[in-house]
Amino acid sequence: MTTFSLMSLVRNDHTQDTQNTKSLIQIYIGLNDMDTKIQKFETSKYLSVLKNVCISYQVPFSVNVIEGGYIHESGEYTMETSLVLSLIDVKKTIVEEIARDLCTFFHQESVLITEDRLRTYFISNSRDLDPEE
Repeated sequence: MTTFSLMSLVRNDHTQDTQNTKSLIQIYIGLNDMDTKIQKFETSKYLSVLKNVCISYQVPFSVNVIEGGYIHESGEYTMETSLVLSLIDVKKTIVEEIARDLCTFFHQESVLITEDRLRTYFISNSRDLDPEE
């Protein structure tokens, strides 16, 4: 499994944070082409496109490469590599725009969006490192 993570997910500073509840949205994007039912390009090319989409929307994100099965609208079952894009506290309208773009760019009949609530907090290393201690 390959994981790319930009962990400045919600804040850029590393100070201790109070506990917050935020939304976790995940978009599952299959890499098999909707017409040919095969993956046309190397996974690294799809990752590059996905990262560029997220950068263009200026959203914090993480992405995982997974393997799994999918049932097409026709009822046909297929195995494929998929990307799971994780977004924390991104507006629903932006999530849906990103999802539509990914459907188009990856030539998919659909992508799956899941949403959950989670508690988030940051821990920082705030102690002074004194070499004489």
